[in-house]
Amino acid sequence: MDKKVQALIEGLNKDLAGEYSAVIQYNYYATTVSGLNYQILKPFFEEEIPDELGHAAYLSEKIANLGGEPTTVPATVAKVTDAKAMLEGARQAEADTLENYRERRSQAQELGMIELVVKLEDMIADEQNHLEKLTKTLNDPVFA
Repeated sequence: MDKKVQALIEGLNKDLAGEYSAVIQYNYYATTVSGLNYQILKPFFEEEIPDELGHAAYLSEKIANLGGEPTTVPATVAKVTDAKAMLEGARQAEADTLENYRERRSQAQELGMIELVVKLEDMIADEQNHLEKLTKTLNDPVFA
């Protein structure tokens, strides 16, 4: 297998582990958030899960189509109980994912994989939206 394709597959597997982790993270946060933040943050976290699952499904299939073996192991999820720490953790994960997808887009462009480039652009837009929502929520004075 071409070394550039292999590097892309390895990167996509890293991204897949991150998406699995995001599903777990958002589910964990939605089910453990408490106090006054519960009514607002529970649905906030829950509504992110379908996007992350969709990204994971796409990445897994793309890895297989490229001749790789999709990972089944998520990246580590930190257990936190403080609402602000949950939001900060989610925001950092989204920022990291955004950076990774930009790198993957460059790799795909170099290989001429237009479909993957376009799909990564969509995923970058999703992650940017998630990042902006998390940042806006953290700007609430309650989290100051």
